[in-house]
Amino acid sequence: MMPAPADASGCDLAGRYAAVRARSLALAEGLSDADATVQSMDDASPAKWHLAHTTWFFEEFILAGAAPAYRGYDARYRYLFNSYYDSVGARHPRPRRGLLTRPSLDEVQGYRAHVDNAMARLLADPVPDALARRVVLGLHHEQQHQELLLTDLLHLFAQNPLHPAYRDAAPPSAPATAPGSPAWIPFDGGRHWVGHDGEGFAYDCEGPRHEVLLRPFRLASRPVCNAEWCDFIADGGYRTPTLWLSDGWKTVQTEGWTTPLHWNGEPAPGEAPRAMTLAGLQSLDPAAPVAHVSFYEADAYARWAGKRLPSEFEWEVAAQGLPEAALEGANLADRGTLRPLAAPAAAGPGLVQMYGDVWEWTASPFVAYPGFRPAAGAIGEYNGKFMCNQFVLRGGSCATPAGHLRATYRNFFYPHQRWQFAGLRLAEDA
Repeated sequence: MMPAPADASGCDLAGRYAAVRARSLALAEGLSDADATVQSMDDASPAKWHLAHTTWFFEEFILAGAAPAYRGYDARYRYLFNSYYDSVGARHPRPRRGLLTRPSLDEVQGYRAHVDNAMARLLADPVPDALARRVVLGLHHEQQHQELLLTDLLHLFAQNPLHPAYRDAAPPSAPATAPGSPAWIPFDGGRHWVGHDGEGFAYDCEGPRHEVLLRPFRLASRPVCNAEWCDFIADGGYRTPTLWLSDGWKTVQTEGWTTPLHWNGEPAPGEAPRAMTLAGLQSLDPAAPVAHVSFYEADAYARWAGKRLPSEFEWEVAAQGLPEAALEGANLADRGTLRPLAAPAAAGPGLVQMYGDVWEWTASPFVAYPGFRPAAGAIGEYNGKFMCNQFVLRGGSCATPAGHLRATYRNFFYPHQRWQFAGLRLAEDA
């Protein structure tokens, strides 16, 4: 279900606030203080930091200006839990977040309770529209961190030779063989409107709405699956320099990539790959979408297959024609599988898995739309200053919270990054 508009009444907004904040605590349930403190790499953050940073956001951008009687929990947290807002002030270096053994997880939860109590008092009565919109932004910001909390924990646990499970889950029943070749769904060229229309919530980078000119194209009916990626590996995909962009080939050589991230070595011929998942080390469904690949890998696979990656606008135009059920029935975090799944057998002949399972890399750089202007003040740092050297992904993943996606949503990462549930869908010119 899509979230209610940002002009919801104070009562509705209070309920939404409580639900999102409770979801974050539920995701952290069962973690030890050590689980929540360790940082496995510079790109990831400790679970404890995610819980504190999302709380800092409401304290800094809501309570500090809208609740004159509010008293901060600990003035030092303004330095510890700022992420990248330079206009707010100095901050603890990102690569050193895992050294914050104090405050403890219990203290961070006390911080959350302190801020939540103040927010409950603030939202007990209707609030001005501008403030309501900022609260909704904070809720979507927290949902982003809920996904990051899961992917960061997966990366952390993948470093442990015991292969611990974050949540015990029975592996989904896997088909005996890989799926057949995908169908190719045609779309007309011409002028198309893209970008958010202003109804309901969207991030600033999703607008302004504007026209683009597209040539006729076709999209694969489903994402690339694990079995197909095994064919790419067996055919020397990671050893063939002509398949790779120059920076991608350099990265492959430097990092020693031979499989997607979290795979437990190259699979033997005819065997399903095994990989670290949030349920521990598991055999991967050959028909499920491949995950944890970088833009470089996705681009190389597309070249190997004789296809290409879609542009973000091709993806968006295709998604515009999908029924609401495509989003409502998606494999998102709330289903609890926390891993990509094969498309249902009765999915039909059209596009499937456009939402959920894996984010889909596009060929589009993350840049501003025509007429984009960042908001004034620190909030303007949210997306605009990252519009350089990154690529757009679309569609969400099995770790994305329900109610957080729409056809215009633009995720973005650097081309070498692959710890997210990122996969790909092929495209071709019609």
